[in-house]
Amino acid sequence: MFLDRTDKAILRELQNDCSITNVDLAERVALSPPACLKRVQRLMVEGVISRKVAILNPEKLGNPLHIVVEVCMERDRKQINQAFIKQIQNVPEVKECYQVTGEVDFVLIIDVADLRAYEMLKETIFFSNEHIKTFKTMISMNRAKYETQVIID
Repeated sequence: MFLDRTDKAILRELQNDCSITNVDLAERVALSPPACLKRVQRLMVEGVISRKVAILNPEKLGNPLHIVVEVCMERDRKQINQAFIKQIQNVPEVKECYQVTGEVDFVLIIDVADLRAYEMLKETIFFSNEHIKTFKTMISMNRAKYETQVIID
């Protein structure tokens, strides 16, 4: 899909604040409000904008533990990897999953309330899966940077 400068400007503005009114958005990207709304709707229909969300401050909500887990599968087989991906799709504590190259197969970002919750989650995800060879848990001490924006060139 081709995105022109105006589409990209709209996307940049919405990534910063998707609650902006259409009138304000149109003014910022130098369009009429109807033309701006039409573009936003097209970007949504075409899947460029997949959803609009509110980003919550975890410190205000009990500050969950952020855990990074490296997972090594017993062997590199497509069916095993797909089954693992399907399994973690249904685990709400897994916020991100990356299938990666190198010494590990997957990197997971997990949010849990506390270590006890993570211990229970380990049983569900890792110990019950016979295809996981090893996993390494790293507890985040400080989130130094967190961005949600996609780079738009």
